[in-house]
Amino acid sequence: MQHITSFDRAYFIGIGGIGMSALARYFNNKGWKVAGYDKTPSPITKALEEEGVSVHFEDLGEHLPSDFLDRENTLVIYTPAIPKEMKELVFVQSSGFVVKKRAEVLGMITRDSKALGVAGTHGKTTTSTMLAHILNESDLGCNAFLGGIAANFNSNFVSHPTSEWTVVESDEFDRSFLQLTPFASIVTSTDADHLDIYGDNSEFLEGFKSYVNLIDPNGFAVLHKDIEFSVNNEIRYGLECDADFSAANLRVENGAFFMDVQTPKSDWQAVELGVPGTHNAENALACIALGVQLGLSEEVLRAALKSFKGVKRRFEYHIRNEKKIYIDDYAHHPTEINALLNSVDLMYPNKRVLGIFQPHLFSRTRDFFGEFAKALSRLDEVVLLLIYPARELPIDGITSEALLTEVQASKKSVLSPSEAVEYAASSDYDVILTIGAGDIDRIVLPLKAELEKYG
Repeated sequence: MQHITSFDRAYFIGIGGIGMSALARYFNNKGWKVAGYDKTPSPITKALEEEGVSVHFEDLGEHLPSDFLDRENTLVIYTPAIPKEMKELVFVQSSGFVVKKRAEVLGMITRDSKALGVAGTHGKTTTSTMLAHILNESDLGCNAFLGGIAANFNSNFVSHPTSEWTVVESDEFDRSFLQLTPFASIVTSTDADHLDIYGDNSEFLEGFKSYVNLIDPNGFAVLHKDIEFSVNNEIRYGLECDADFSAANLRVENGAFFMDVQTPKSDWQAVELGVPGTHNAENALACIALGVQLGLSEEVLRAALKSFKGVKRRFEYHIRNEKKIYIDDYAHHPTEINALLNSVDLMYPNKRVLGIFQPHLFSRTRDFFGEFAKALSRLDEVVLLLIYPARELPIDGITSEALLTEVQASKKSVLSPSEAVEYAASSDYDVILTIGAGDIDRIVLPLKAELEKYG
């Protein structure tokens, strides 16, 4: 099996992706030569360039930068989101380069450390980022490859020169997490998703079973109470339940979010979380369970959870004053939308809420059509953007207009991004949400500016 130390330079095809850019930062931090292609400039590619990584935006085919034509010393890393016919990808695959997917490279890196995985259909990014923050607030420290920009680190990569621990998101897409060898793992949920990859719910669940069976025999699995399978050395967590670690009495006091936690050995009253919401309470509980297992004290865990600032695009406030609340969230599955709205209901009871949602993938919209409609019907008003296709071609009958017909909100419409910004900014709703995983993030700053202009 090829070792990561066989190389001294990395070339990325799709370097601007959140997971890919974390790897680019890792290798750049190690002193490797690092360069790559991405389709369009973005804040991530700009930051990489400022850090000394060379990025280009045209398909160079066989004309890669000269430093990366050395086949023996260059590791090529690509994302499955890149079209198979992309000329650079075709060239490296047919020319003797070592070409790996991101997950394979993560697997190579984590074999040399104790990997702490975070798997699950929902909550991976927030939970792994929270865990990385906790460990770096303790004596243990960690390296971390994150699926979002952590507010505490202002990065998706965390480096610690001496820690034996590595935190990774264990991504179920394309069965990527089966490349990892975790010492321990959190599994937040196994709600079906990516059925274009897995086929059906049972195969999806089998993927997760295969993943947890990769956990080190001396390690452990921290499983949400609703996970349907069991493994050796498991620890269960959940809200308002009889689990190994449970939490209750979620509440907002003077703008701060609290919960009471019961561990196998003691009760922790009034644990304050830096980020609000019922879903974040569950994420925090999973991190507490793993942290206790690693020997972290109540004092360390309390302080770290209180100082955790969250992840960009996860219940991220852009305006928060007496007149208006504007929150942006990455939710792109019906369960995630419901979790977001549960948190909004808890934080802002009796407030009128407008949600702007961009469906992500035609296949996901098809597979959860009714569930999306039901979740969105909880909003006072719904604005839909067109479906973000990502890697897919359109599917007959699966459109935002079709989804809108099933939404039961009293006011609803399909608008372009610019129309949505203008409409939301001039509305009188107390709470405005932008929701989705596509390119809806491009309207966040324009909407914030317009809302501030309207006052």
